[in-house]
Amino acid sequence: MSASQTVHTPTVSSDKIPAYSTPLFPTPPGITTTIQSRAATPPRGLPIRSGQELTLKRAIEIALKYHPRVREAIDNTAAAHERIGEARSYLGPQLYGSGQYLRSTYNGIGNTSYYDQQGLWPRMTGRNHDLPANNFAQNWVTGNNYMGGLALSQFLFDFGRRQAFVSQREFEAKAATAREQLTDLDLIFEVSQRYFRLLEAQKLIGVYQKAVEQRKFHLHEAEVKAKAGLRPELDVYVTRAELERSELHLVDARNAQLDAKVALDNALGLTDLAPRYVPSDVLTYSPVSQPLAPLLENAFHLRPDLQMMKHEVRAMGAQIVEYRSDYFPTVNGVAGYAGMGTGLPMANNFNAGIVISWPIFNSFLTTHQLAESRFRRKAIESAMDDLRQQITLQVKTAYLNWQASIDRIRRAQQALIASRGQMQLSDQRYTNGLTDIVELEDAQRHYTEDDAVYADALYRYSIAKAAVDQATGESLDSM
Repeated sequence: MSASQTVHTPTVSSDKIPAYSTPLFPTPPGITTTIQSRAATPPRGLPIRSGQELTLKRAIEIALKYHPRVREAIDNTAAAHERIGEARSYLGPQLYGSGQYLRSTYNGIGNTSYYDQQGLWPRMTGRNHDLPANNFAQNWVTGNNYMGGLALSQFLFDFGRRQAFVSQREFEAKAATAREQLTDLDLIFEVSQRYFRLLEAQKLIGVYQKAVEQRKFHLHEAEVKAKAGLRPELDVYVTRAELERSELHLVDARNAQLDAKVALDNALGLTDLAPRYVPSDVLTYSPVSQPLAPLLENAFHLRPDLQMMKHEVRAMGAQIVEYRSDYFPTVNGVAGYAGMGTGLPMANNFNAGIVISWPIFNSFLTTHQLAESRFRRKAIESAMDDLRQQITLQVKTAYLNWQASIDRIRRAQQALIASRGQMQLSDQRYTNGLTDIVELEDAQRHYTEDDAVYADALYRYSIAKAAVDQATGESLDSM
């Protein structure tokens, strides 16, 4: 991507913006819904050699690979995808093992069988060891107790709770992917801004270097004429002052270049490691040939923050299904083996069956959970409406700035051409003794200022173009 690159606009069938609907949204082209394959670990080695030329496209590629903000987003996306596996694990069989040794008293309560709190192993609650029949006297004598067993549980049916939980995690992972792409989008714009700032700083150095050279020539000319008595000594002081002002502007321009280089290094993720490099692109421009409507259409399809909210709405819809299932029973299949005893051989017990659990009344907890989820989904939908308005504002504003930057460049060009002619005529008039040094230095000052304004106009065009690509999301689509 360069300053003169035109925005790629996919073909659309209508200039109308599609109506907003929820919660079912088509997945737009260019938006990845699965985890990306790029590595989140910091790459080794430098991506650019000292003194090498650096294009904007290459700078963006480096930033998307080396910047820690990108690695953070990648890891968060990977973590969100792992949560899908966590949710799916509740659909499969669960096998547990246990082994225990206890010193325990034998004050039994009869041979009652029941499941513990986790529903894993039935427990034989005790016998009247070493006591006559029907003697349930209490004592504090302890003995050995051994237990070992396996328990298997398989989810069978729960009216959609666990499946909805998986769907919720899938939509959350897609939202995390969109959030990662939003990080990329912002970083691309940040790199573009700082790259163009560095180009502008370099161009301004050239402007002020040229001004310094011209004023050195004027100073030499004034000194020669003053010594010959052809011009007053005032001309020497005027030109010397203007030379020092130009030198001051040159110092500021060089410092601005260093600042821009440091800022670009930071955007690349190479703050402490960046070598010296040479930006190879130039500030230029091309006419705006695209209408506004297709750009808005693209923005509504490509903006990752809008896609992220769409997936969040879907996740809340899945959560509503998840909570609604609590009005109905959950069915699990169970099977197990347990060996228990105070010595060997242990008593072996096997079990298999169906366990049905039904939260018949939980003090309206499920009702409030459903209401909360519905309100949260409505809140996200309202936020989406607001975001769509913000996107429209951003695209329109960026587009208007883009158009205005073209007109600004043309005006700056005409002013620069006129001031160049003014300076040349003033130089000839001064050489022929038809005017004073003030007119010449004024013309020189205007020319230098117009040259700097023209460089700034090119920079503003490049930034406006990058802002359009960011507002529409097309800078992601072009990478």
